[in-house]
Amino acid sequence: MKNLEDINNEEAVNQVRFIQFDLGSENYGIKLLSVKEVIPMPDTTPMPNAPSHFIGIMNLRGQIISIIDLRKRLGVKPKTEGLEEAVIIVEYDGVGIGVVVDSINKVLNININDIAEVPEIGSKVNGKYIQGVYRVDDKLTIMLDLRKVLNIEDIKKSQQEAA
Repeated sequence: MKNLEDINNEEAVNQVRFIQFDLGSENYGIKLLSVKEVIPMPDTTPMPNAPSHFIGIMNLRGQIISIIDLRKRLGVKPKTEGLEEAVIIVEYDGVGIGVVVDSINKVLNININDIAEVPEIGSKVNGKYIQGVYRVDDKLTIMLDLRKVLNIEDIKKSQQEAA
């Protein structure tokens, strides 16, 4: 029989933290471990011949950060009311990337077992970008695999061109 400490340790191992945010009328989440910081919408420098979802680059304390509009990247219509645009700064493979979202909601502490499999239909977002779905009350939160959503190689190339 397991003692209380073993049960608590098992539960802690199964807990994952996500930052929940809005894109249009949907809730999304990404793993909090990948988030470096959240900042207000910055001034950016546009890049020529960039895709429409690529807003531009910015200097954040000496580091060149690419800014991507996650709504345009995923084909989600922005909110019309209650818009509190924020930029979530993440880092993958040494590349700093900022993703624009409609608003930040909260940090979710989720048991991995409570995240459901990727649904076949029902979301505007391509299924390959989704890690799973988490239900909070009657509202679903779509857990994104941001690494797959963002094309890191293209971003590295654009940052090298800007440097």
